[in-house]
Amino acid sequence: GVLHEDLRLLLDTSLPPKRKKVLLGVGDAKMGAAVLEELGVQCQTGGVVAELMRGIRLHFPALVRGLTAQSAAKAQLGLGHSYSRAKVKFNVHRVDNMIIQSISLLDQLDKDINTFSMRVREWYGYHFPELIKIVPENSMYCRVAKFIGNRRELSEESLEGLEEIVMDSAKAQAILEASRSSMGMDISPLDLINIESFSRRVVSLSEYRRGLQEYLRSKMSQVAPSLSALIGEVVGARLISHAGSLTNLAKYPASTVQILGAEKALFRALKTRGNTPKYGLIFHSTFIGRAAAKNKGRISRYLANKCTIASRIDCFSEVPTSVFGDKLREQVEERLAFYETGEPPRKNLEVMKEAMVEASEVVAEVKRKQEKKEKKKKKREKRRLEALAAAAEEADAENSVMETEENDVGAKKKKKKKKQQQPEDSEAEPEENGLQEEEEEQPLPKKKRKLTVEPEQEEEEEKKKKKK
Repeated sequence: GVLHEDLRLLLDTSLPPKRKKVLLGVGDAKMGAAVLEELGVQCQTGGVVAELMRGIRLHFPALVRGLTAQSAAKAQLGLGHSYSRAKVKFNVHRVDNMIIQSISLLDQLDKDINTFSMRVREWYGYHFPELIKIVPENSMYCRVAKFIGNRRELSEESLEGLEEIVMDSAKAQAILEASRSSMGMDISPLDLINIESFSRRVVSLSEYRRGLQEYLRSKMSQVAPSLSALIGEVVGARLISHAGSLTNLAKYPASTVQILGAEKALFRALKTRGNTPKYGLIFHSTFIGRAAAKNKGRISRYLANKCTIASRIDCFSEVPTSVFGDKLREQVEERLAFYETGEPPRKNLEVMKEAMVEASEVVAEVKRKQEKKEKKKKKREKRRLEALAAAAEEADAENSVMETEENDVGAKKKKKKKKQQQPEDSEAEPEENGLQEEEEEQPLPKKKRKLTVEPEQEEEEEKKKKKK
């Protein structure tokens, strides 16, 4: 902005080459090489350019007319706010912060439920120690302990309820037989109430964990469908959480993704000059467990490569789909089969071409559905506006009718008052002479009669018109 005209002249390609022998200060060497290649302008980079830029920034208000230090500070503040807002404000349906929080909570719940279940086993084991061997699963043990309560009260009538919890008739029968010949101590009703309430809490926690896992699955299918289709929702969410965000994970190379989560082992190996780790968080995927011991390192490297591709597709695609994730998963399966049987897998180019065709169809379908939703939304909005307009018109009509009625009532009241005042005035007039009475008693002539009749007829006609 400072040397606007000079820069325009400098970068104009129509100028002769002699006029272009000007040194242009650029902070980046790559940018300078690109400018030299495209425009033929020689660029200088280095510490001198950095010092010049610093001086220009320092004295910018003095170099530009109409720009004060206060307005420059306000502009910087506004730019900082808009940058921060853009960093925070993403698409609502593709926010990976919720995934990071939910997977952290899921891990914490797993630890807590495990600790609490062990406490229930130890507490209820004093009363019924044989139940631990029959029901080894934590959440099921808590439900059975809550259902049984006092083992002496357990009878064949409660076998159906036990079968519903344990999902096995043989186990339910074994629990009943063990309760009859148990070595456990007797327990007071108050202690049983405490054990039951605590086991109820543990059961509710395990149910909440199940619901949270469903929420995580749905969120991963919206944010990173390809990654979740390739490696699973939980492992994919752990990778995103460890990287900090989906964008950070997409920026990582495959070698970093491979050992993500095994940083301690890596630095220890580098320090002691030992063997570096082959895998980190991706070890929890099913592929590495299925591979042979000699092929675990190779399959982890291949899987990390595919995870990097999937994360980049999810991060930078406008409409994320799980098509690429399914195809990448097929490739990993083929590579596993190749290590075991020697059957050659398909080439990456062929698989990606198929994925591109399928993904374009899926994206077209998704866009069609979105357009339909938008049309329906617009129609609903239009109907709502029409209904509001009609309601407003009805209200205006009712107000006008009310106003006319009020005016009619007011006019009628005025006329009644006038009629009441006329006879009062006639009564109030004093009878001065007997002549006036005689005059009043005398019959009026025809013309006067007509005059007296006409105003009465006019009033009646006005009333009829108003009624109509």
